[in-house]
Amino acid sequence: MERCFGTISRGVRAPIIKTGDDIAQIVADSILKASKEEGVALRDRDVIAVTESVVARAQGNYATTEQIAADIRAKFPGGEFGIIMPILSRNRFAILLRGMAKGAKKIYLMLSYPSDEVGNHLISEERMDEAGVNPYTDVLTEAKWRELFGYEKHRFTGVDYIDYYKEVISGEGAEAEIIFANDCRTILKYTKHVLTCDIHTRERSKRLLKAAGAETVLGLDDILTESVDGSGYNEKYGLLGTNKATEDSVKLFPRDGQPVVDSIAKKLFDASGKHVEVMIYGDGAFKDPVGKIWELADPVVSPFHTEGLIGQPNELKLKFLADNDFADLKGEELKKAIEDAIKTKDSNLVGKMASEGTTPRQLTDLLGSLCDLTSGSGDKGTPIIWISGYFDNYTNQ
Repeated sequence: MERCFGTISRGVRAPIIKTGDDIAQIVADSILKASKEEGVALRDRDVIAVTESVVARAQGNYATTEQIAADIRAKFPGGEFGIIMPILSRNRFAILLRGMAKGAKKIYLMLSYPSDEVGNHLISEERMDEAGVNPYTDVLTEAKWRELFGYEKHRFTGVDYIDYYKEVISGEGAEAEIIFANDCRTILKYTKHVLTCDIHTRERSKRLLKAAGAETVLGLDDILTESVDGSGYNEKYGLLGTNKATEDSVKLFPRDGQPVVDSIAKKLFDASGKHVEVMIYGDGAFKDPVGKIWELADPVVSPFHTEGLIGQPNELKLKFLADNDFADLKGEELKKAIEDAIKTKDSNLVGKMASEGTTPRQLTDLLGSLCDLTSGSGDKGTPIIWISGYFDNYTNQ
């Protein structure tokens, strides 16, 4: 019988996961229950994905703002330093800023403009252009910013992040001075001690700051890389990938996740005889065309995954074949020609015209985006995603 469906992504409901739970067992049990109750069988190379949030929660990978402050005091003992290029987020950064301010006397907060790294806008490009401001060269004080742009709230959150971040700092008893610039080296006019809070450009920022004479250069990935006063930690990513847990604590990005994904794969193989791929996923990598927000606020889409998810797709573009190689064919003859082309395709299609237009991204990034869109970030209650048919092609029955 000819199969009519290709890739299918399903959100799988799971129990509310708490610290100390056996996350691998919960994921495996949830998949097996869904398979039985919904009448859907596991197949080889199905992908089982679990959101990083519940993995970190099960691990108890949390830290308080006071534990963050303790690490800040140890690494910036003078108490006066710059914080540059953070994203504009109550969930992602404001709680971290509170911890940083607890460990500081004065913070020079440098915001990039017109938007942050992931597309949250302080102002629109149109307003910036109308004001005659050049974002590549112009450095603005808070007073100049207000003169030019006044008070503008984020279109989705309704927050004026300039005032909000300033109040977070002053609320912890630290002095705040805010500037607006897009060259990380600008901060060195104010202080030689810098905490760079960009995510995907952090290595370049660190390199430029060090070359320009900064005395202390750290990133979010250098804070809480080991336990401080009993805190959670992440030895590779530090505070990158954190989310607000309570008004005084954050949940860090998960660590030690490879045994988790391998265990899930083994449990499902033992129960079903099927070899599945497993991944832990965070933010997907896609851009909202209306809000202009690029979703990826985590350091990577998938910090841990099974070996079968290494690499990128190796696919032919069917419409290219239909319009070019087999333009004179129709119906069953066209179908058979395309099936034969797929069956005999090269193992590496990079640079070949027949693959032009296929998505040149890592498998984990593509799958992670699909998972993130399927699970959402609200009350769906599906922290586990089960994807079938992703590695199939037009010839599979």
